[in-house]
Amino acid sequence: MYNTDMPTRAELPTSKQLLRSTVIAFVTAAAILVTIVLPAEYAIDPTGIGRALGLTEMGEIKSQLANEAERDRLKDQQGAVPTPGPRSSLVDRIFASLLISPAAAQTTGTRTDEVTLTLKPGEGAEVKLTMIKGAKVSYSWTVSGGVVNFDLHGDGGGKETSYEKGRGAPGGQGTLEAGFDGKHGWFWRNRGTADVTITLKTNGAYTDIKRMV
Repeated sequence: MYNTDMPTRAELPTSKQLLRSTVIAFVTAAAILVTIVLPAEYAIDPTGIGRALGLTEMGEIKSQLANEAERDRLKDQQGAVPTPGPRSSLVDRIFASLLISPAAAQTTGTRTDEVTLTLKPGEGAEVKLTMIKGAKVSYSWTVSGGVVNFDLHGDGGGKETSYEKGRGAPGGQGTLEAGFDGKHGWFWRNRGTADVTITLKTNGAYTDIKRMV
């Protein structure tokens, strides 16, 4: 014997009510997809709401990082050096270590650079340093003529991370420590209505500095 009362036919939702609920759920999901998910994940903003909420910029940064990670992955595959197998001779291992040593020695030294770049309204730029895991770089950057949004991040070897993000910043300074081997640096975007000039100064353990975009 059941203690739960069974609903009567009159209490059950009609086919029309079920169809209405389904349509409402579909429209709501589509609205969330167009106004939030697409701008935030893929920088696709057909309505303009995503940019007003700052979501489109997030999507642009994610897309930029994804593209950089893919390019680095392809470079790693093309330039990968085979690891000596168990049958490698002692001479082969010594020879391999001699080939690797000069590159490794470069990472232990320090270098100093200063980079200046100008961004038009809406324009973005990225500067990356080639660093090994644990390497440290002291940096400072200033903006002349306005403020910028920025993302300090790194990627390489299938890994990626964001160290710091900011909006409307006139500059920044600190110490960047690489969490893994790869390229680490800054992406800036000028959201103002006038040109701005960014001056970046770096000093530390890195082997290369390059403007990516």
